[in-house]
Amino acid sequence: MEFNVRQVPERRVAGFHMVGPWEKTVHQGFEQLSLWVKTHNIVGEEWLAVYYDNPDVVPAEKLRCDTVVSVAENFTVPDNSEGVITTRIEAGQYAVARARVDDGDFARPWNLFFNSLLADSRYQMAPKPCFEHYLNDGSESGVWEIDMYIPVIL
Repeated sequence: MEFNVRQVPERRVAGFHMVGPWEKTVHQGFEQLSLWVKTHNIVGEEWLAVYYDNPDVVPAEKLRCDTVVSVAENFTVPDNSEGVITTRIEAGQYAVARARVDDGDFARPWNLFFNSLLADSRYQMAPKPCFEHYLNDGSESGVWEIDMYIPVIL
């Protein structure tokens, strides 16, 4: 899988922290996020999923992720936003790859990306979360375009 490495700016994000199998919690988290964004008229510039754990090491029931939207620096969480967190995605060097998911299998492009990155001796993965940026809303069509980000050390 082709990728490039670039400096990525810090992002302030707001949304939901989820724990459990990603194939369940990411979908659930985005349902909650979508409802929250609509209910409170939140302008989210980017829709993102942030992954904190390695699913080859951490049991599925303990996998952590955030389903979030990027927000302005001065954003404050509205009243009646139970469970909403604000946090940051660190700036830094990231390997970035684009993928199209049309079969619901988001793990497949991630696995291809990790394998490509591991095969490239110029880069080492940094101990920070990975994340994906959704470039479209594929909830109707079932086709998603995503950019995947893996933090690296040069």
